Amino acid sequence: MAKRSFVRKSLRFFALAFGAVMALVLLTILLFRYVNPPSSAFMLAHQVSSASQPLQHEWVPMSEISPWMALAVVASEDQRFPHHLGVDFDAIRKAVSEYKAGEGLRGASTITQQTAKNLFLWNGRSFARKAIEAGLAVTIDGLWPKQRVLEVYLNIAEFGPGIYGVEAASQAYFGLPAWALSEVQAARLAAVLPNPKVLSVTSPTPYVLERVDWIRGQMDQLSGLSYLEAL
Repeated sequence: MAKRSFVRKSLRFFALAFGAVMALVLLTILLFRYVNPPSSAFMLAHQVSSASQPLQHEWVPMSEISPWMALAVVASEDQRFPHHLGVDFDAIRKAVSEYKAGEGLRGASTITQQTAKNLFLWNGRSFARKAIEAGLAVTIDGLWPKQRVLEVYLNIAEFGPGIYGVEAASQAYFGLPAWALSEVQAARLAAVLPNPKVLSVTSPTPYVLERVDWIRGQMDQLSGLSYLEAL
């Protein structure tokens, strides 16, 4: 009897703890719809692991970011961004099918998932982290408008070692504020997002230059800036 009572109390404790954590996460996500996050999990990790390399970051509102930059990240990272619910299940099914066919596991993360990961989680490829990321992304998509998702993503994404957010990246690489970025400059920044610690904006490899051309072509195919007007 005592053992059964202990088990019930333990289960109740873990259920309450889980509920409290979930409530805190929901409140934090809702808060960040209106309040700009002061930092992110990735930025904090950089400050801990690379203390000798200063972190560059400056928040700017969406109105002070070139519309070319928003279009470039959508064209390169998540072309169904205006239409999915935070997770692109069609892209996931396709990635799983390709993996089963022996083509290797490729990423199928949406911009919303990347925002959730950068803001709250850690880097890695475990299925557990991907599951948490997907849950956070669906919640964010339900609580934030799409424009807010883009605004937060562009302000916390890593564009190079220690360089977070489009304003810091634009100043570091082009000596310009984010609102002044051209179509080509925006495509160059978006081209390094898959691996900003290795790919360089200032010393682009042939692969990066190829990605820049591809991104610009996709931007044109998406009907240019009009593609995001509905957001």
